[in-house]
Amino acid sequence: MITELPERDAEGYLIEPGDWNEDIARALARDENIALNDDHWDAIRFMREYYDEHQIAADARFVIKHLSERYGREAQKKLFELFPYGYVKQACKIAGMRRPRAWSTG
Repeated sequence: MITELPERDAEGYLIEPGDWNEDIARALARDENIALNDDHWDAIRFMREYYDEHQIAADARFVIKHLSERYGREAQKKLFELFPYGYVKQACKIAGMRRPRAWSTG
């Protein structure tokens, strides 16, 4: 259990994605009233792997494509069930991404 989160911006996104770990994800998810389950972790771990490889946050379409391996045509619906207040607002934040500036928070 962590006692203090790393530095965040005014909207609650990590300033430095490298400070992220799974305990921080759990704390950020609690702030968003999300109880992380295996489906959340699947999306979050994919996002972290994408970030590690490309040094940018994965666009939602890449996460949907990843989820489609398990959910088929329901993948987009599933992503928004997992993160009901939006991909950027919740998934990116919980996965420790900086807020993507060119994207809306919806």
